[in-house]
Amino acid sequence: MRKLGQELGVDAMALYRHVRGKDDLLDGVRDVIVGQIDRPLPGEDWKASLRGLAMAARQVMLRHPWARQVLEERGTSGPAALAHIEAALGTLHDGGFSIEVAHHALHVLDSRIFGFNQALFEETGPADPPPEMHAAMVQALAAYPRIVELAQSVSHEGVLGRCDDDVEFAFGLDLILDGLERLRALSTD
Repeated sequence: MRKLGQELGVDAMALYRHVRGKDDLLDGVRDVIVGQIDRPLPGEDWKASLRGLAMAARQVMLRHPWARQVLEERGTSGPAALAHIEAALGTLHDGGFSIEVAHHALHVLDSRIFGFNQALFEETGPADPPPEMHAAMVQALAAYPRIVELAQSVSHEGVLGRCDDDVEFAFGLDLILDGLERLRALSTD
């Protein structure tokens, strides 16, 4: 915080009027970066929408090459990241994909867009939140019905936690290989 204050020409303590500390600052940076990604409009063609989402994310990541590390370290729990995930899940849902396939597709897209293969949701807090937090969490998640559906449908060892990277890698690899096979078949016709 001292170095940042020096760069900005302000006393480090002045920064604490806006953020609680380094973690709060990095979470804010993550939300600003992900918030710059244009999301598809509901009702558009799913394939065109996902392609547009991926290309928009690529442009943001090219503008901010340092952001990959922040996203990898901070996870995807902020409001902008949740809205991004909800948009992708909604697009896949509206395109007729099951929540299970949408879950795998998110991993493939995540890997392709952000350049890392990390679980979308990580368990960073207590396994069972205190009862007073439960109602607040339910209310907050009401804005993300596809994420709630994912949490209820796709579990890993009984919770929505870390995904099996080997399973997700194999799923993405199979998609790529199937696509290549389809192209090969078209070129021999």
